[in-house]
Amino acid sequence: MSVVLRPSQALRLWQQVCLFQVQAGLPDLSERQLSILLTVYLDPPPHTVRGLAERLGVRKPVITRALDRMGALDLVSRRRDTRDRRNVLVRRTVEGALFVERFGDVVVARAQELSL
Repeated sequence: MSVVLRPSQALRLWQQVCLFQVQAGLPDLSERQLSILLTVYLDPPPHTVRGLAERLGVRKPVITRALDRMGALDLVSRRRDTRDRRNVLVRRTVEGALFVERFGDVVVARAQELSL
């Protein structure tokens, strides 16, 4: 199913989603953090710091800083790959899965409120 939005509608949708997140007191994630989180939850695993850095076109320390924040919120977890100790695996958490599911629900609800 294809959804057609004018640029102004797409921006209004994004504004409404962001406003809801802020007003609901949900974790305040940067665009980078949200991009990483959605990649971890929407793309099939495994996910590594190296792989995420490559996917987002940033350096590994950028991913590490973002994961520090998201780990503190229990949205993701990290552990060393037992097969290759150079790799750090990024794993989903129950709290993170719930956050992403609720985020998707907010996007759908706000999209339904748009006048198309």
